[in-house]
Amino acid sequence: MIHPLQATSVKKHPPSISIARARALRSNPTDAERRMWRLLGEAFPQARFRRQVPIRHYIVDFASHPLKLVVEIDGGQHSPEADAERTRAIAAEGYRIVRFWNHEVMENGGGCLVGLKELVQLAHRHPSPNEGRGRQ
Repeated sequence: MIHPLQATSVKKHPPSISIARARALRSNPTDAERRMWRLLGEAFPQARFRRQVPIRHYIVDFASHPLKLVVEIDGGQHSPEADAERTRAIAAEGYRIVRFWNHEVMENGGGCLVGLKELVQLAHRHPSPNEGRGRQ
């Protein structure tokens, strides 16, 4: 019988269609995604952010698995109502989610990093409850 804690450490693989879609998105980033990728790499190299990451059946713009932090860059098609189910599903996987509008990243990338710095520090102080349970 599998112990309940062991069941939570099993990696969930996204559907193969999500993986293919994520690969396609990585090769054609928006200007705002390109800028945020550069900012994340310069400001938080230790966070090991990845681009266009499948989580469940969604693809998030940037994710740091060690910090359980997702960064989304939103255009006009996004709204809290439209993204509510997506946000709930990603949060259910243990991730904190921060969203920026495209124009915020392009016009005030430094300001975006100020807010992210607080979340990165918080994640370092309060790691995921599953951290360290990978291999036993």
